[in-house]
Amino acid sequence: MPHSHLHDVTDDLLQRAARVRLACFDVDGTLTDGGLFLDADGREGKTFHVQDGLGLVLLRRNGIEVALVTARSGQVVEHRARELGIGVHQGIKDKLSHISALCAERGLGLDEVLFMGDDLADLTTLRQVGLAVVPANVHAWVAPAAHWRTQASGGQGAAREACDLVLAAQGFVGKLLQEGAA
Repeated sequence: MPHSHLHDVTDDLLQRAARVRLACFDVDGTLTDGGLFLDADGREGKTFHVQDGLGLVLLRRNGIEVALVTARSGQVVEHRARELGIGVHQGIKDKLSHISALCAERGLGLDEVLFMGDDLADLTTLRQVGLAVVPANVHAWVAPAAHWRTQASGGQGAAREACDLVLAAQGFVGKLLQEGAA
């Protein structure tokens, strides 16, 4: 099974993942562990997981647009997105509205969107998209809105699990295993 390392994969979940054309990810608590590192001058630092980064790149390389959508703003996220060649949308207070606009520009429906988030700022969006994913350490109030909860926590491979689910549902695993990530 190409998704044998994934847990609780139902037919409904695979159908949702097969429809994904746009994958949007919150950053803090989803692509990071939620920690904010501030130096003495107030400059921010974040830790990202390399496997998450590769997952985002693999989605992009296989025709799925990837966007980071975050309420916070900072150069760290801008730099990471540029490094991965993916879109970044910072300072977004109303994520659902912004993602709906991205869909309208691309002729997509919200049912073709994967959104991964972990806290109250993500709740409205998680309730509206075709595939709502949360990390293992999601806030308890938000967890019920998800179609799927990863085994890994935010910043520790959770986003990669979501990427792998989509790649498996869309039939890319065999090709990826043959080619590697070169």
